[in-house]
Amino acid sequence: MKYAILIYETEQDFANRPTVKAAYNAYSQALVEAGVIAGGAELHPAHTGTTIRLRAGERKVQDGPYADTKEQLGGLFIIDVPNLDAAMDWAARCPAAGKCCVEVRPLVSTAQE
Repeated sequence: MKYAILIYETEQDFANRPTVKAAYNAYSQALVEAGVIAGGAELHPAHTGTTIRLRAGERKVQDGPYADTKEQLGGLFIIDVPNLDAAMDWAARCPAAGKCCVEVRPLVSTAQE
C-alpha cells in the first residue's frame, strides 16, 4: 500500500535546510535501499505558493499559503509498504520527525495500479 509521508516545517526550518541536507540524503538513500520509495519532492517555502479558487465561475487567486499557520507543507515522500505500522516506522526515521511535524496518510489506490 502506498503512503505519503508529509513534512510540515516552520519558516526557520525552511531556512535551516542546508544544514540538514545530509540527513535527508541519508534518509532518501535508506528508502531507496529498502526498495520502498515510490516518489517524493522537496517544496519551496509556502510564501512562494499560489492558491486558486473558483467562486461563481470566477477565478480568485491568492499569493502565499492557503492557511496562516506556524508550520507549512515542506515536502513529501511516497512510500510503498505493507501496512500503516511500516509507514509509521519510516516516518519516525524522517529527519523532520525530531523537530517538526510528520504526517502519514494513505494514498487512494487507482485502477491503473
